[in-house]
Amino acid sequence: MRNRNALIGLAIIVVAGGWYAFRPERLFVNKTVNESLGAVTPPGATTPAAVAAPMTLASGSFHSNAHDTRGSATVIDLGDGRRVLRLTNFATSNGPDVRIYLVAAADVQDNTTVKTAGFVELGPMKGNIGDQNYDIPATVDLANYRTVTVWCKRFGVNFGSAPLSRSS
Repeated sequence: MRNRNALIGLAIIVVAGGWYAFRPERLFVNKTVNESLGAVTPPGATTPAAVAAPMTLASGSFHSNAHDTRGSATVIDLGDGRRVLRLTNFATSNGPDVRIYLVAAADVQDNTTVKTAGFVELGPMKGNIGDQNYDIPATVDLANYRTVTVWCKRFGVNFGSAPLSRSS
């Protein structure tokens, strides 16, 4: 009886640990985000004339890697010294600890490139479906960081990537 209770306790711990690590419910739960570009305007700007027109610096389309990923990625200069990465018509799989990275590579087709080329994390993915914005630190050199990647930090998996082309 004592061994049986110990095995049941151990089984509960293993199942709970596996659930926490893999978060299987996220495979079936979508999180939709619909941020407008206006959501990133400076707090002091009260009129459209007070804000310089946003300018596209680079853009690209997502391709799938480990998970079906689609949509567009655009780097926008807001005209006040701030830059944002805007994902539009974006859709990918949900998962545990998914992040948005800028990677120092022309394109990313695998997991190794992200790990070896270097990256800047822009933050956790806000939702796996919809339009969303991520601030880009002023110190990031966009001439080096030329690909956006959707990265599962927990498992080291590249869901999908968008190589960025500079706008003329």
